[in-house]
Amino acid sequence: MSNQKIKCAIIGSGNIGTDLMYKLLRSDKLELTAMVGIDRNSKGLALAKEHGVKPIYNGIEGLAEEPKLAEIVYEATSAKAHAYNAPILKNLGMKAVDLTPAAVGPFLVPSVNLKEEEIAELDNVNMVTCGGQATIPMVKAISDVVKVDYAEIVASIASKSAGPGTRQNIDEFTVTTAKALREVGGADESKAIITLNPAEPPILMRNTIHVQTAESADAYREDILDSLDSMLQTVQGYVKGYRFKADPVIKGNVVTVSVEVEGNGDFLPEYAGNLDIITSAAVKTGEVMAAHLTKEEAAQ
Repeated sequence: MSNQKIKCAIIGSGNIGTDLMYKLLRSDKLELTAMVGIDRNSKGLALAKEHGVKPIYNGIEGLAEEPKLAEIVYEATSAKAHAYNAPILKNLGMKAVDLTPAAVGPFLVPSVNLKEEEIAELDNVNMVTCGGQATIPMVKAISDVVKVDYAEIVASIASKSAGPGTRQNIDEFTVTTAKALREVGGADESKAIITLNPAEPPILMRNTIHVQTAESADAYREDILDSLDSMLQTVQGYVKGYRFKADPVIKGNVVTVSVEVEGNGDFLPEYAGNLDIITSAAVKTGEVMAAHLTKEEAAQ
């Protein structure tokens, strides 16, 4: 087996991009070569330089000048920025893993629909949102057992964990998450809500998932609970701080699941599980992309 790593870069030097940097530096499949930003005083770009990662200060134009720097590019800016960057990355022949709610490419939730044979054909995948990564697996676990008529999720995150990028994307968050609950989670109808909690000390990310099933969920109780437990373990394979906040509740045709996410503490505080889950999911996705690219290059 080849030990070759696939080169990758990050666009965005804020909280999400910087946390992502620390995770990518540990990867045995991806080699982080560059971090792209537009603020020379950015802490993220300074940290990148300290860790031997090339800082690029003039945005995607700077990355375009050195196309050999990366085969995979992580977008950690804003939905609006990725809408601009996506066609440029495609023209450069770079695969994009989008951590914004831009939804240029298809939704990707590693525990649900990450398959190497399918991702090989995609040049842009969307990581939905932090709330989507935390709740879609639970909705899918239920819809795998019994038809889901409606899914509603409420993601509550610490206000301190919501930087400028997160706040700019709140409108897109609700639309994108709700859409992915249908397309990936399997719900017929859906709604997503996010709240920024100013509590001190800051709270962990908490997500409440309410699901209405077409038939009585009581009749499928054991199968639903087994499916939820199995999905929990799958997500914990790449997000170790993901866990049930309380036991799932099944009553009639309503299933309620509560999960919380504790961050890994790589760059951000442990309470910022909302950012940790999407960066962890993005790394997992990029590593599967890299595994396929390595096979392709070995075969040439």
